[in-house]
Amino acid sequence: MNHLDKLEAQSVYILREAYREFKNICMLWSIGKDSTVLLWLARKAFFEHVPIPLVHIDTHYKIPEMIQYRDKLAHQWRLTMIYGENSEALREKRTFPDGKADRLACCQALKTEALKNTLSGEWPRYVMDLKTGKYIEDQNREKYTGVIVGVRADEEGSRSKERYFSPRDQENDWDVGDQPPEFWNQFKTDFAPGTHIRIHPLLDWTELNVWEYIEREKIPVTSLYFDQGSGKRYRSLGCYPCTLPVESTAQNVREIIEELQSGKFANIAERSGRAQDKDDGGLETLRRGGYM
Repeated sequence: MNHLDKLEAQSVYILREAYREFKNICMLWSIGKDSTVLLWLARKAFFEHVPIPLVHIDTHYKIPEMIQYRDKLAHQWRLTMIYGENSEALREKRTFPDGKADRLACCQALKTEALKNTLSGEWPRYVMDLKTGKYIEDQNREKYTGVIVGVRADEEGSRSKERYFSPRDQENDWDVGDQPPEFWNQFKTDFAPGTHIRIHPLLDWTELNVWEYIEREKIPVTSLYFDQGSGKRYRSLGCYPCTLPVESTAQNVREIIEELQSGKFANIAERSGRAQDKDDGGLETLRRGGYM
């Protein structure tokens, strides 16, 4: 087995363990490269059928192509595709683009609060009707007790403190100092009742690993990752008011791999184009409160 084979096998094992151990779990799909690789691995783990609902938190400020890509792939792969939102904050325009919140408060409302209440079933969820391709209100409001997330330890400082199986409290809050040890591939999966679990099958993957795997498996990704002739492309995807592209002429997956191997971005954070990270001084404050 080469290195990619080993990473794939480990991730598939984590996905199967999560599905076996936890009663009602979902998988977050941000539409980015990492969570799309995670989705691909889930299809492999369960032989092309994904028995886990996919959840996307829609801020209504995503780049339009991201939503088009989400719905096209969800329909094509026959996924249980669900989205949640903070309709009250959107209706009252309590957002950064509307000038009524700073970036951090906007993320807290449109992402963190929307995520918590979508997972708990307290707010409406919308599921794709695979016959029509349209979204209808989901009648199943059962609480998700665990969430599979495509975070990587090398992506950002706070994420390097994660575990494969990471407990949260009932409010999804994260106590960084109270995480179970995970030695020699021994994972704690028995937690106290009411504990919310985040599962991270991609934890040991790197940005380069992800792109190498996308190339090997021919995984479809949104074209926003590629230079369309402007000399810029997105390295990390988020809401358009707070996400900037990087200087790059990479127009396909092979060129992105070569760019990463060249060391061009060795001293530039992967999320350097995400403005809310700079406002907060990092993601840890948001993540302690339940952010992805």
